[in-house]
Amino acid sequence: MRQWLSGLLLLTLAGCSSDKPMINTSQSLVMESSVLSAGIITDDPKLTEQDGQQRAMSVLYNQRETPVKVHYRFYWYDDKGLEITPEEPAQSQIVPAHGSVEVASQMGNPTASKVRLYLYL
Repeated sequence: MRQWLSGLLLLTLAGCSSDKPMINTSQSLVMESSVLSAGIITDDPKLTEQDGQQRAMSVLYNQRETPVKVHYRFYWYDDKGLEITPEEPAQSQIVPAHGSVEVASQMGNPTASKVRLYLYL
């Protein structure tokens, strides 16, 4: 019983070390199924450094006959998987019929090393 309580205490203390949740940042692109159903495709965001800041960019392609309005948000993380705040507000972009648009985000925080792009309609 004593070992069980010690283990529970350690787990509790480990969970209290940060008020920010650790995120699995291996998935850098999240698309709601409605985006795919609307004919929008893309690749994982590409990271580059520009003027000492991290820049994330992705190209959205529309495979359909009609324009599609897509909402998106970039989430930035440090090497430990902690989300960097403040987070950027959601943006919108109209992807023309059989066309493409570039969506991008720039982060001035020097600890930013990973990004996730979330797309929804």
